[in-house]
Amino acid sequence: QVQLMESGGGLVQPGGSLRLSCAASGSIFSRSAMGWYRQAPGKQREFVAFITLGGTTNYAAFVKGRFTISTDNAKNTAYLQMNSLKPEGTAICYCNARTYSRGTYYTDYWGQGTQVTVSS
Repeated sequence: QVQLMESGGGLVQPGGSLRLSCAASGSIFSRSAMGWYRQAPGKQREFVAFITLGGTTNYAAFVKGRFTISTDNAKNTAYLQMNSLKPEGTAICYCNARTYSRGTYYTDYWGQGTQVTVSS
């Protein structure tokens, strides 16, 4: 009954690239802003990027123009293109879907995570 499923993680050398994918159910994807979060060992989960239904994007400062979030509506899938990866980027990466109702109320859905390891 997984509603969000990440893929594309793995081992990459510093300076390399990975593209993460997040497949969502249509009922969630069609009503959600999609985002990516990461959790490094011993640290709290932190925001990386999001994209709204209207295509507005936002990124954490530490990305510094290296990452790009996008969606493919026909495939109900969100992507995170990660370039110039650094060792401190080693983390479990989680997909997020945020659905808003009236006012500022929202519901978050989470994937199970995919491991990204940046190492020589």
